[in-house]
Amino acid sequence: MADHSTPNAAGAQTPDLTARQIRRMKRFDNPWRNPKLIWGAGLLLGIVAMGILGRIFWDPDLVFTGSGLTRQPPVGLENLRGQIGTWAHPLGTDGAGRDVLALLIIGAPNSLFVGVLASLIGMSIGIFLGFSAGFIRGRVDDVIRVLSDVMITIPPLLILVVFQAAYGDISLTMMAILIACFVWQSPTRLIRAQVLSMRESGYVQMARLSGASTMHIMFREMMPNLVPYLFGSFIANVTTSIVTAVGLEVLGLGPQRIPTLGRTIYEAINSGALIQNLYWWWGIPTILLALMFIGLLLINLGLDEVSNPRLRKL
Repeated sequence: MADHSTPNAAGAQTPDLTARQIRRMKRFDNPWRNPKLIWGAGLLLGIVAMGILGRIFWDPDLVFTGSGLTRQPPVGLENLRGQIGTWAHPLGTDGAGRDVLALLIIGAPNSLFVGVLASLIGMSIGIFLGFSAGFIRGRVDDVIRVLSDVMITIPPLLILVVFQAAYGDISLTMMAILIACFVWQSPTRLIRAQVLSMRESGYVQMARLSGASTMHIMFREMMPNLVPYLFGSFIANVTTSIVTAVGLEVLGLGPQRIPTLGRTIYEAINSGALIQNLYWWWGIPTILLALMFIGLLLINLGLDEVSNPRLRKL
């Protein structure tokens, strides 16, 4: 075999990179060509597209009670009563005669909306508090650090259960705001730690000597270096927010008249779908939730590989 190596400055032999290895390095240097990031974004965009295009190509009014026969199975299957699925309801119906496909088309984007909105609000709070604690320091840092430590010890699901049980039906936006009150601690601690390590760096000191304002240093000098951490924290918060929202909905809390994946699963469990072999009623929303979480996980892993050179394998 030919020796594909070249001598370095010390005279040692170092292997040349093959064309395949070079292509893989370039692939990881370009975030849009990272396979995990592409597959994860594709899954989430597919769910969003289902919510947008589904309203055009499928009748959204089928989410109302009595839109079809109750507990009708998907196409090609037969239920315990001998009913065979039809193309009028390709994924079957629930106990109230509502079309399962219509419930997914309306409910999946609603569940994703709650997670994204809660994460955006939580990240905004975390960025403000994290920069304030890490850059200003002193008593401000002490107060924010203690507050975030205390909030982390409080079980958010228990507080949200008590609050929503007291106030009853709420909107998707209100639910996202409530969840955001419990997802700002992690980005706050992350940003604070990064700012503390960056505030003494050379380029920050040069910006100070040049007379740059505090806001300029934080958001023009430091913020670009925090973008990979912010994206990773945002995706993690979206996952946490969706899990929290689904957990509340499965308990029968949250929006009562707005279709979501968690609400659909709750109604299936509450109606005895598990023991009546009505697996399409709760199984299909569960699979869609799993795909949503897999997409978020792949995006997070892809961002890690793009931003962390140690994770790039040749």
